[in-house]
Amino acid sequence: MGLKNSHPQLFPGDIVEYPRNKFFSHFAVYYGERDGVPYVAHLTSRDADIKIPLFGRALRSEVKLDPLGMLGTKYRVNNMMDDTHSPRDFYAAVKPAIDEMMGQAVTFDILFHNSEHQATFFRYGVKRSEQIEKIYKHVMPAWKKLFMERRL
Repeated sequence: MGLKNSHPQLFPGDIVEYPRNKFFSHFAVYYGERDGVPYVAHLTSRDADIKIPLFGRALRSEVKLDPLGMLGTKYRVNNMMDDTHSPRDFYAAVKPAIDEMMGQAVTFDILFHNSEHQATFFRYGVKRSEQIEKIYKHVMPAWKKLFMERRL
């Protein structure tokens, strides 16, 4: 599904992907409508002034509900693991998990707990980030070399 002016049919529990640049996207879970406004749940920094977490981590993060369009006008449904994992029932598992996590402090970690990890955990009960898996295979050899040379 293309992203240019794409506004796909959304169902509660769908993972919504918002492209940010060539390598990374932000992920959310479609929560449904409130007063006719569609909302998504997503992992975000509590500190609005901090755009990029220091060293890929932010200690002051939380799961928030925001209007779908507030995160961007270009988005797509990306239920990437539907072929390998069964989606959990939205009303029995996903919605209660989102409601329970809202407002609680969560540590954001680019490699181990980013918005994609959070979205897949809500939908499937499994934390996974395909974008990090793709990047990691390129980053890890460079880190290993620096480590072996005792420069990291």
